Amino acid sequence: MKKLKALTGAAGLLCAAEAGITLYFYNRTMKRNNAKTERTMKMSGTDWSKYIPLMRERRIAMMEYPHEEVSIQSFDDLKLKATYFLPKEESGKKRVVICFHGYTGEGISNFQGLSDYYLKRGFGMLIPDARAHGASEGKYIGFGCLDREDALKWIYWVLEKEGQDVEIFLHGISMGGATVLMASGLALPSQVKGIISDCAFTSAKEVFTHALKSMYHMPSFPIIPAADAINKKYAGYGMDECNSRREVARAKVPVLFIHGSKDTFVPYEMCEELYENCASRKKKFIVEGASHAESYYMDTEGYEKALTEFFDFVNK
Repeated sequence: MKKLKALTGAAGLLCAAEAGITLYFYNRTMKRNNAKTERTMKMSGTDWSKYIPLMRERRIAMMEYPHEEVSIQSFDDLKLKATYFLPKEESGKKRVVICFHGYTGEGISNFQGLSDYYLKRGFGMLIPDARAHGASEGKYIGFGCLDREDALKWIYWVLEKEGQDVEIFLHGISMGGATVLMASGLALPSQVKGIISDCAFTSAKEVFTHALKSMYHMPSFPIIPAADAINKKYAGYGMDECNSRREVARAKVPVLFIHGSKDTFVPYEMCEELYENCASRKKKFIVEGASHAESYYMDTEGYEKALTEFFDFVNK
C-alpha cells in the first residue's frame, strides 16, 4: 500500500510538473503580454546590431512619404491598425503591397528596410500590426491561422480604397510569411496578383515542435498537445488547424519563396517542403549563409533582383 501511495504521489507530481511546463510555454509564446521581442530576436540567431544604422536611415526616408494611419474591424471584433503609404499611378495602374510582419514584431519595424524598394517604385504599402501586436488589439497571437482572415479583410480594404483596377501583392516575413501562404488557399479576389513569403513556417505546431527539440532539448509530448487544447479553448484555433503546406497545395496565384540557408529558427527545410507542395506558378530565392529573416539585409541586391524578376514573372 505504501508503495502504491508513493507511485501515485510520484505520478501526481509528474503530471503537475508537466502541466506547469505546458502553461509556462503557452503563456510565453501565445499571449500578447508575455511574448517578448527581445527573446524572439535572441532565439532567431540573427545579429541585428550590424544592420541598425541602415534600418534607421531607411525608416527616416520611409516616413517622409505620404502616409496615413488606418484601421479595420476583424471578424471577431478587434480593432486592427495599419499605416498606409499611398501608391503612385505608373503606366496607368496602381500597385499596392500588403506587408505582414513576424512574430512579436511590428509592421513598420519589419518593413522599414524593404520600404526603399517598394516606395521608390511607386508601390503603395499597407503595413498592418497583426492582432495582439503593436497598435492592434488582441490578447492571443494568431500565428497565421487567424491572421489570414485579417489579411482578407485588409485586401478588401485596399479594393475599397483604390478601386477595382488596383493590383495587390502580399509580402510576409516569418509569421507574416506563414500568414500569406495560409491565405493562398482562400478564395482571393482577382486583384491579388502574387505572394512573397520570406522564411515562413508550416504551422505553429511544427515550428514549436522544432523549437522545443532544437533549443530546449525537450520532447513535444505532452507539451504541444496540451498547449493545442488550451489554444483551442482560449484563442479559438488549433495549432495545426492552418498549415501552410496544405494551403499552398490549393494556391492559384504565383508565389515567391525566400529563405536563408542557415535559418535555425524556422528551418530551411520547411521552405523546400512548401515550395514542393505549392500548386501555383512559383519561384524560389535562397540566400546562402543568411539566418532567420536576414535575407534582405545579407543580400539586398539579390533580394531586390528576385522581387523584380518575380513581378515580371507574374505578368507573363
